[in-house]
Order: sequence, then structure tokens, then C-alpha cells
Amino acid sequence: MSLQVPPQLDAEVNELLTHYPPDKKRSAMVMVLHAIQNHFCHVSDEMIEWTAAKLGCQPIHVYECVTFYPMFRQQPAGKYVIKVCRTLSCELAGGHELAAHVQQKLGIGMDGTTPDRKFTLAWVECLADCGCGPCVMINDEHHEHITKEKLDQLLATLT
Repeated sequence: MSLQVPPQLDAEVNELLTHYPPDKKRSAMVMVLHAIQNHFCHVSDEMIEWTAAKLGCQPIHVYECVTFYPMFRQQPAGKYVIKVCRTLSCELAGGHELAAHVQQKLGIGMDGTTPDRKFTLAWVECLADCGCGPCVMINDEHHEHITKEKLDQLLATLT
């Protein structure tokens, strides 16, 4: 593997592992993957292998975790990650139409990233604001009662 793991990431992971029994390092997998994704904005195949070696398990076990949890990305995300809620209440309030609108506006599909890496579009299961749908999150900022026009205005403010 030719990947150079930054010393600060290696130190962060080593510190995380101190919170788990030495014979149960695999229990730290989700936390380690969060640290990796926070550093690189995604979890690459090389980092899956590095994580497996670090935790003393097979790469397939790390891959299963990365592909099971929707918060982990295997490809780099855009500067702004737009998450559209797709649960029933947001769907009934127009969430699917909102997603179709933003796909058309940005020229990407769901789980796609614009060529300039400015935007990534994704579904999210629930934003826990069921009475105020449709809801979206842009990075960590929650927005409710979103219309196509409101979303266009939000996108126009992002640089």
C-alpha cells in the first residue's frame, strides 16, 4: 500500500484505540472510520485496508461497515453536501419533487457530486422534523419547509 497516513490521523486513531480493550480493537471501527472520513472526506479502498490492519481484522469486515452505514462515503464529497429527507412525511410534503428539482438544477443524480466538487446530493432517512417538511440539510445546517424556490435561494448563497 502506497498511502501515506498523516501523523495527526494516525495519532488520533491510536488515541481512539486506547478507549477499547486491546483484544477488542475491532469495536472501535465506526469511530476510526469517522476519523478517517473527517480527515479525507471519504473512506478510500486504501484506508479500508489500513483500518483493517490497524484493527487486526480482514478488509472485508471494514468494507461491510463502510457500505452498511449511509454516513460513510467511498468517494470524495463536494464542499456542500445536500441531504434531502426521504421519509414519509417529507415525501408527502414534496421531498421527492424537491430532490428531482435539485438533480436537474445541478446536473447530477442522487449520491452524485458536481464536476467542480462544489455540491454532493444525497438522500437521508430522517431529519426528525416531520411536521416541517420537506427538510434538507446542507452540511450540518438544517432547513425546513423547503420549496424549490427556497432551495434555489439557499444554493445561490453558497460560494
